Amino acid sequence: MTDVRTTQAVAFPQNRTCPYHPPQTYQPLRDARPLSRVTLYDGRSVWAVTGHAVARALLADGRLSSDRRTEGFPMPSERIAGVKFDERRVALLGVDDPLHNTQRRMLIPSFSVKRIAALRPRIQETVDRLLDAMEEQGPPAELVESFALPVPSMVICALLGVPYADHEFFEEQSRRLLRGPEAADVEEARDQLDAYFLQLIDEKLKRPGEGLLDDLVAQQLATGAVDRDELVAMATILLIAGHETTANMISLGTFTLLQHPERFAALRADDGLMPAAVEELLRFLSIADGMLRVAKEDIDIAGATIRTGDGVVFSTSLINRDTEVYGAPEQLDWNRGPLHHLAFGFGIHQCLGQNLARAEMEIALRTLFRRLPGLALAVPAEEIPFKPGDTIQGMLELPVTW
Repeated sequence: MTDVRTTQAVAFPQNRTCPYHPPQTYQPLRDARPLSRVTLYDGRSVWAVTGHAVARALLADGRLSSDRRTEGFPMPSERIAGVKFDERRVALLGVDDPLHNTQRRMLIPSFSVKRIAALRPRIQETVDRLLDAMEEQGPPAELVESFALPVPSMVICALLGVPYADHEFFEEQSRRLLRGPEAADVEEARDQLDAYFLQLIDEKLKRPGEGLLDDLVAQQLATGAVDRDELVAMATILLIAGHETTANMISLGTFTLLQHPERFAALRADDGLMPAAVEELLRFLSIADGMLRVAKEDIDIAGATIRTGDGVVFSTSLINRDTEVYGAPEQLDWNRGPLHHLAFGFGIHQCLGQNLARAEMEIALRTLFRRLPGLALAVPAEEIPFKPGDTIQGMLELPVTW
């Protein structure tokens, strides 16, 4: 087995030049599929996975670890590298089995297809209420703040039993965690959220309410199955992942459709295409572009050897445009059929909330386009800012009119 793929040096991650396409400078990684080398911010060389089949194999391989405390874990930026993980776990996404399996089993019933189906009327009510407010105010509007962010934020608060009245606080802490310019911002935001959830847990111990967090307090904390720190970590990741990712998909999905008028027109002409369109947008946008792992053992794959301690990054935006799996992957196509995209990851860490995200996207986009048939960008597309490459991809703002 060889240990190095010879490719042109490519820095990872990089900012997109278009919010819905991978960076153009990733072309050498496309050419070197399915596995090559990239350079992180500090000059460290790590493996980059860009092929669909190899990605599925590795994401299901227990020899790769998600635990950020593991020696050699790849850090995508200086601010993340400066965060102290040695005493703290990142629940679900940042732990391995058997702990990961234990945590996930506690949560699966709340995110089942049946449970999410029962939530759909509430999601629809939330979407309608927000659009009522937009229509009453009249155009123009900033879609991220007025719609794309509050839809999943309200829904995850209701699901968890977190007061939506506190949304400005936790949305700001989420922003600092994901995009704070310094490690100190990330750590302070984490401390703020820890304190918030510790207080909320104390309140729920005294006055139980309805919500997943209440259930976890009663069924897991009270019985000693989890301690406070673990419950806080679980609540934090559920709250952040539950609103940040879907908010970005709604805003970036809307922007993308407005930039593809023929695809947009086909979707609006046939409402039955919406579920397929959501799947295609998930593939096409790949907003979680850069899953991170470290090898706990040597792994021979795709003609190379990933050595113990080697960092591994998964470029979802390239994996989901692998020409061996997707014909004309640079194009939006509502008729691809089963996609098997990796927008939600794969293996044991596949996104727990994917059923909820699909329901929110489908209801939000369908209702938005039906209620505002004249929806259009309020400023030129090139003037609208979007997020940098070292965080979840999406629009920083989205001015629209109708």
